[in-house]
This record gives sequence, C-alpha cells and structure tokens, in this order.
Amino acid sequence: MKLGYIGLGKMGFNMVELLLEKGHQIAAYDSSAEPIQKIAKRGAMPADSMRSLVKALATPRLVWIMVPYQVVDSVLKELAPLLAKGDTVIDGGNSPYKESMRRAKQLEGQSLEFLDAGVSGGPGGARTGACIMVGGKKEVFQKHEQLFRDLSAENGYGYMGKSGAGHFVKMVHNGIEYGMMQALAEGFAVLKASGFEVNLAKTADLYNHRSVIESRLAGWLKSAFEQYGSDLENISGSIAQSGEGMWTVEAAKELGVPVPVIKGALDFRLQSQKNPNYTGKIVSALRHQFGGHEVQEKN
Repeated sequence: MKLGYIGLGKMGFNMVELLLEKGHQIAAYDSSAEPIQKIAKRGAMPADSMRSLVKALATPRLVWIMVPYQVVDSVLKELAPLLAKGDTVIDGGNSPYKESMRRAKQLEGQSLEFLDAGVSGGPGGARTGACIMVGGKKEVFQKHEQLFRDLSAENGYGYMGKSGAGHFVKMVHNGIEYGMMQALAEGFAVLKASGFEVNLAKTADLYNHRSVIESRLAGWLKSAFEQYGSDLENISGSIAQSGEGMWTVEAAKELGVPVPVIKGALDFRLQSQKNPNYTGKIVSALRHQFGGHEVQEKN
C-alpha cells in the first residue's frame, strides 16, 4: 500500500517506521526538514511540500495526518485542494470529536473521504503496534482496514461508528486514563506517607503480578520509581494536561452523565499548577513514561 503521511513527531515518525517494516510505500512530509531527512534514510520517500507529497501518490490517494489538533484545519486547508474525488484523509491525532464530524461533512462536500482514528499506546505503541479506534463511513474503513491492521497490536483496532466516533471513543479512553492514573498516584502517595518504608518500585511490580489492578500503568509506575527514585525529586508536582480529560467531562455534562472520578482527576491537574505535591509528581512521572511527555524539573 502506498500512502502519504503528514506529521513526523514522536507518534508519526514511529508509525511510519512500522509501516515501512510492514512493506508499505510512504511519502512523508513534516513542517521541519530534520525528521523528513531521518525517515528518508529508513526508506520513506521524502516530500518537501504537501504538493510534492500528493504528486507522489497514485489515485485514489490515501493521506494520514498526525499533527496537533490545533493545526488540523490549516493542514486540511492546504491539502484538500490538492486532492481529487475519491481520495481519503485520515486524522490520527487527538482531535475533538465534534471537529471531526464537521471536517467529515466539509470534505464530503469536496468529494473527499474522511476517517477519524484515535490512536492509543504512546510512542512505544506507535512503533510496535497501537490500539486504534476508527470512525467514518464503514465502507471507507473496510477499504483501508489492512492499514489499521498493520499499525495495530494484535486485535488492536476496531470500527467504532459514523464520523466522530473514533475520536469520541479515544476521548473517553483518555478520560478514563486520567482517573486510573489519579487513583494509582493517590494510593502510592498514601503508601509513601505510611511510615512503613515500603519499597514503592517493588510494590508496583508486585501489584502487576495477577493482582486486580495489574496494568501497563502499574508497570510504568515501577519504571518511574526505578528511574527517578521513590521521592521523584526531579519530577514536577504540577501536572500538564492536553485537553482530552476536559473534553470528556464536557461531553459527559452535555449527555447528563455523572463522571465524578474523571472530573476529580481533571480538577486535581488544574489545581496542581498552583499547588504541586507528591501525588502530582507520580502522575507527571507516569505521563512521561508512557507518552514521552516533557518532565518539568524543579527550579
């Protein structure tokens, strides 16, 4: 399969590497020249503009966009006029689901197909096989199903429903993630304060051997304690948040569904900006472990 790929950040670069290993032909473009040069050394066809990327693809074209949600519209504004009837655009970033619904309708008016794909697993999952949730026309999904299969862990992709459903399911996933991370952080903050001198890394590892809370998050927490020590001295207690938890809370409010755990986790992140603490350090360390998010050190 030959496709165009726009956006070579932490996720995008790794996904293109995986696709190249699976035998796909990739024309790759990024706003920065450095990642284009690096991915070209791994076998991708470098494109110095969206126009040259589109020209490198046979019709009907398939283009995957992996950029921050704030710039998706500007990318589409430049890309869409270069495409032709029947071409397909996939947004694999964390876009608000209502925006994806709007973009699908907008592109349909230009005779273009659109799929919204929520991707979970962080840079590691992007490199070795992610979990992918897809929304859009089912026949368009089925046409490109092999692509999702090749990008995913075994049984790690699925069709969620009409346009917007993929990003909606990913949004809820991230809201749940907020709550799970918060519970782990609060529990380990209690362990640290207990006076029992519990080895936190060993405890996280123990929890990850057939306990009810066994999870990848517990495994990443063990790694964080091993890397930074139980005091997490170089980790900020102020937690950044990229928006998806807030989107989940807003959607739940619109639907009349109470989400006190997710809202509490979101509120904690917002409050941590002024009141950093040890629980916040744990959440920050977890975000760094699975997502490669920047770790803010103490001043």
